[in-house]
Amino acid sequence: MNQKTNADGFISVDDIRGQLLKVADRLHKSFKENFGAETIEKYVFESFDLLDAKSEVKVYLPSLTERFARERLQALLKAQNLHDHDAFDILFVCVHNSGRSQMAAGFMSKLGGERVVVRSAGSAPKESISPEVVEAMAEVGIDISQEFPKPLTDEVVRGSDAVITMGCGDACPIYPGKRYEDWTLDDPAGQGLESVRVIRDEIRKRVETLLADLINN
Repeated sequence: MNQKTNADGFISVDDIRGQLLKVADRLHKSFKENFGAETIEKYVFESFDLLDAKSEVKVYLPSLTERFARERLQALLKAQNLHDHDAFDILFVCVHNSGRSQMAAGFMSKLGGERVVVRSAGSAPKESISPEVVEAMAEVGIDISQEFPKPLTDEVVRGSDAVITMGCGDACPIYPGKRYEDWTLDDPAGQGLESVRVIRDEIRKRVETLLADLINN
């Protein structure tokens, strides 16, 4: 995607709008049977604004916006019972979505495969995932280097079967009929790789237990 950028990696407002309209058009081709063009465009521009508030380099935002908006629209399908599937929708939430929830999502995606749909979010997301977290996960064969922190939105909660929180307090809305768990885990932010490994291994154990429980029940 050709973008006009300055030395700081910013693109003009007109260029951004044009790219977001193209994103909306691509998403409309995927979701047109369930959502109108106006709804999809609304989600695209709203998703951009939510990510834009935390991003320092604007040049990558349109592509990240497409991934984020697609994820939100898929969750909205589930929340409105417009999309039936046999997979469990699982949401992991921590404060910054740059450590614990990203590791949990990585493990669940790897271990659960097609049996799960996995999302993660933060009540106050950072700009990027902790490098130590990315390295620790790479050590066990899970690449999360292309993931990015995302803000918590209502439809991803409504579209989840299980919501796992990690130190984010009351930020996550409560809806009936869902499984809620709060995992008490150390925050890897600012910690060295050895400490992150300990947190990683504890998260894996909890993910394995959760997955087995969901499948067997």
